[in-house]
Amino acid sequence: MSSTFASTALRDARRIVVKVGSSLVTNEGRGLDEAAIGEWCRQLASLMQDGREVVMVSSGAIAEGMKRLGWRTRPREINELQAAAAVGQMGLAQIYETKLRLNGVGSAQVLLTHADLADRERYLNARSTLLTLLSLGVVPVINENDTVVTDEIKFGDNDTLGALVANLVEADALVILTDQKGLYTADPRKNPDATFVHEGLAGDLALEAMAGGVGSAIGSGGMITKILAAKRAAGSGASTVIAWGREPDALLRLTRGEAIGTLLVAQTAKHQARKRWMADHLQLRGAVTVDAGAAAKLRDEGKSLLPIGMTGVEGEFSRGDVIAVRDPQGLVVARGLANYSSAEARTLCRKPSAEFERLLGYAAEPEMVHRDNMVLMGR
Repeated sequence: MSSTFASTALRDARRIVVKVGSSLVTNEGRGLDEAAIGEWCRQLASLMQDGREVVMVSSGAIAEGMKRLGWRTRPREINELQAAAAVGQMGLAQIYETKLRLNGVGSAQVLLTHADLADRERYLNARSTLLTLLSLGVVPVINENDTVVTDEIKFGDNDTLGALVANLVEADALVILTDQKGLYTADPRKNPDATFVHEGLAGDLALEAMAGGVGSAIGSGGMITKILAAKRAAGSGASTVIAWGREPDALLRLTRGEAIGTLLVAQTAKHQARKRWMADHLQLRGAVTVDAGAAAKLRDEGKSLLPIGMTGVEGEFSRGDVIAVRDPQGLVVARGLANYSSAEARTLCRKPSAEFERLLGYAAEPEMVHRDNMVLMGR
């Protein structure tokens, strides 16, 4: 691995997802750590002032709920876990709002489940909401919606959620703040010969062999979930850093290029990963044909596809499906994610965005395929 690339992986990141674990947020279960959360919020605000976009994925709702309810041990019954999450979520949202506001930054609470990110329409809706919040200079504070999930509350972890969010918003980097310095070749609490892993390649199977099991009675994750999260984040081109959450100014120093924690580098760059995925997508659900002017704007100017430039629709597809975009001669100009179903697309052909609400009964994206969700073919 290039040491130059390793040192710039976070320094050059413009969109960053930060995940912080329960043991840190709640100071090992003793209630929300106001000072620590305040420090992270200060750093997030500083990153935004530097022109970066940040998303916070925060654990802690169940642990805070347990503290408020006077429970000393994590319950096993799903209804009790959900009740604890419902109680704790109030305090979690409040403290992030307060601390971010003190630093001149607005916040938004976003509760997600794995099902939200598995369903293509809900995935696109969540993505649209998060990107809008980022464009408005607001920090989305995301937690798993533990009040409604079932299997996830027993087996899930916010490391995985952090990786899924990194994929969702196409982040450049994922930072997992934990109660450990990073990855060791073995558990340093049990093996005095364990050595620290400063850098590695995300997805390297040897890293998974090094990682142990669950390390905290408060959280549901462990080092293995962080290694697997880095592997998942790398699928969309995001590199991951696993670092100690109490490290002074960890986020700021990482973005200055300092080597803190364990850096797991994505082997494929963000745009290359997305381009490869869409270009190689085998299950095309349909296609739209565009006029010569629209085809030229896509090819030569990198514009989004607007319905006013569409002349026809082929096949049956839903919002979020990958479709082909053909020029008047039938050649595939691009592939991308459809913002509208085939039925809606047929209605919108040759129509300006000002008429969408009248035609569909609602106003959504002005584009049929946004340029960020499109790859030009033959390039």
